[in-house]
Amino acid sequence: MHCRIYLQAALAVKETVDINPEQARYLRQVMRLQVGAIIKVFNGLGGEYKAELTVLAKNGGQCFLSDYIDITRELSCRVHIIQAANRSEKIETVLQKATEMGATSFQIVNSERATLNLPSHKRVGRLERWQKIIIEAAEQSERTAMPEVTWHDKLAETKHRGRCFVLHPRDAKLWEDVRDDINQLEDVTLAIGPEGGWTDQELKLLQDKGFTPLKFGERVMRTETAAPALLAAVQAVL
Repeated sequence: MHCRIYLQAALAVKETVDINPEQARYLRQVMRLQVGAIIKVFNGLGGEYKAELTVLAKNGGQCFLSDYIDITRELSCRVHIIQAANRSEKIETVLQKATEMGATSFQIVNSERATLNLPSHKRVGRLERWQKIIIEAAEQSERTAMPEVTWHDKLAETKHRGRCFVLHPRDAKLWEDVRDDINQLEDVTLAIGPEGGWTDQELKLLQDKGFTPLKFGERVMRTETAAPALLAAVQAVL
């Protein structure tokens, strides 16, 4: 099994790049690799590189990029997730699984029924943890692009691209009525509510921004299930 790591750096063939201490520890202690081992590296800007480990120590490492592999494993339709804030472990599940399923970006947003209190002094640390979860999921699932996660205090601050849907169990379009359009779209934005659902005011705000209520089957999913399930359905269509 080959090893694959994300490097936040400019990459080019025939260059040597640094590996941070945490990644070096993973390669040494978890993957049991040694100098001379061949790995794959990527920076989320497309494609990936074949690399040889030239230094591997406690304080970091280095690898030599020998070949560029021009490949993409991204969905042809970019899927952007707006996820209402929930308990941290639920958000982490969404970020991990939806990254594996191909999500392009995440916006975690406070809402009237949010169950996560994230004061400003804790925000940077939490976003760093969330981004780390995304990176690990992208490494494992062999993504060639790197999703980013942002936080918004208000639903009105969120951004949207392409055709927009808000998941809602009532008075909504059915998935089977919109799925055939996915093949023609470049971007889709999906808004997933909190555990208690979006309020009427939030639904109106989203609809005023161009979101269409969407019903995904006859069952009501947990908030952490919705985004991965929708992404799996989009991937099946594509």
